Amino acid sequence: MIERIEDRNVSAVELLVSPRAVKEKLPATPAIAELVSATRHGIRDLLHGRDARRLVVVVGPCSIHDPDAAFEYARRLGSVVNATRGELLLVMRTYFEKPRTTVGWKGLINDPHLDGTCDVGRGLELAREVLLGVNGVGVACASELLDPITPQYVADLLSWAAIGARTTESQTHRELASGVSMPVGFKNGTSGSLQVAVDAMTSARHPHSFLGINADGATCAIRTCGNPDRHLVLRGGGGRSNHGAVDVARAAKLLEGQGVARPIMVDCSHGNSAKDHTRQAIVCRDVLAQVRAGEDRILGLLLESNLRPGRQDWQPGRRLERGVSITDACLGWEETEKLVYEIAETVAART
Repeated sequence: MIERIEDRNVSAVELLVSPRAVKEKLPATPAIAELVSATRHGIRDLLHGRDARRLVVVVGPCSIHDPDAAFEYARRLGSVVNATRGELLLVMRTYFEKPRTTVGWKGLINDPHLDGTCDVGRGLELAREVLLGVNGVGVACASELLDPITPQYVADLLSWAAIGARTTESQTHRELASGVSMPVGFKNGTSGSLQVAVDAMTSARHPHSFLGINADGATCAIRTCGNPDRHLVLRGGGGRSNHGAVDVARAAKLLEGQGVARPIMVDCSHGNSAKDHTRQAIVCRDVLAQVRAGEDRILGLLLESNLRPGRQDWQPGRRLERGVSITDACLGWEETEKLVYEIAETVAART
């Protein structure tokens, strides 16, 4: 008997509906398209120094697992967006894909029912429903690009995207970033290395050709023009933080050839907070002190926040506490709101 030479370790191959069909079922309204476009333009203006006043603040849940709780968060954030638009450009974290060190819940797209069934087709639609709902209340959306196919389904509803610490060194993700239509932040590596992110920014600035799918789901050769709107996200790593003034100055020096006036965003979570959500405010205030001292190369801040503070463990079938993260621990809403207004006050005071 001849040994099987294909799909030896594959248990199933399930056909998914095309990106075009999902978008036709769940279309962006003209108002949402205008919000996405205006927010992208706003971030570009900050990146390239045309807006030297405001800061970008990307804030929201580590990951979305409960759409209803996400909509409540968006409604609360919406009032802050309106109150601070003169000082801040606020974008909500709507993260649907989570890279895992080993195994675990991979996000709403991969496992939307949180039961291990991995109904990806429903996950793609649900992610789009969440993005439509959040954008629909006037709050722009941000997400991490993890799977290279996913953007075909949701990228038209995103105003900013991140390439994570585990994938910044990936050629696939650098190619992807070179073709997407929104500004992209590259996180430094998990070891703390800045060079991998600097290299990623250089790569994404240039044209690429690579394999992908089109709106009908057909395999294609994708050719990109290169993305001029890239920046670094300092997130710490290798057992140390990198949000201090010396770290920012060092990063800015490395980025001098990237053609970006304000190339640095600081992630107040992850390695910078030693994965302690209660330290995010400390990191944030350290960055604000740099802003007050005249550091004009800082683009903004990233905060992990949910309706309620902390985190909880996920297990299939387990009842979850509403508004509490099932991935990284987050700030609660009350502390978040105060902190965002403090950021806005810092910007107002320096101008």
